Amino acid sequence: MAARLKEFYTNEVAPAMMKKFEYKSVMQIPKLDKIVINVGCGEARENPKVIDAIVADIKQITGQTPIRCKAKKSVANFKLREGMTIGVKVTLRGDRMYEFVDRFFNLALPRVRDFRGINPDSFDGRGNYSMGIKEQLIFPEIDYDKIDKVRGMDICFVTTANTDEEARELLTLMGAPFTK
Repeated sequence: MAARLKEFYTNEVAPAMMKKFEYKSVMQIPKLDKIVINVGCGEARENPKVIDAIVADIKQITGQTPIRCKAKKSVANFKLREGMTIGVKVTLRGDRMYEFVDRFFNLALPRVRDFRGINPDSFDGRGNYSMGIKEQLIFPEIDYDKIDKVRGMDICFVTTANTDEEARELLTLMGAPFTK
């Protein structure tokens, strides 16, 4: 599946981008560099077992073991101490990244309730796109009966594009369902 998307990028996306933006070299064509998936969980400070459930969910979704993120500073108002585990993140590259993109755009996003497309304004000005998801249940790998709580996640698509317009075109050609 990932090989199919990589081949699609080489044969369809790259030539279309080359033609539209009139690049002089094939090395100027933007590529998807990596995808970072982050789940922050404030309730983990009271119940450390929550992190294990999140790790299991992310591992099922991505096929890769996430790393645990620890608090950098102590915050008394949040009852948070430095070094406490408060979330997990995973960085996808290569074949796993392309496989995730394919499953995310074609299987997971259409399962969102009242889905009309993703926001085309969530670019950061340097060609990276970030979005949040309210529940992990949209992924077909997650079994509804086995989860303890519905949790959201942040997904960041990091590209080699220099402008938001180039990145938007790249993600659109790869199948991102942006709202019109």
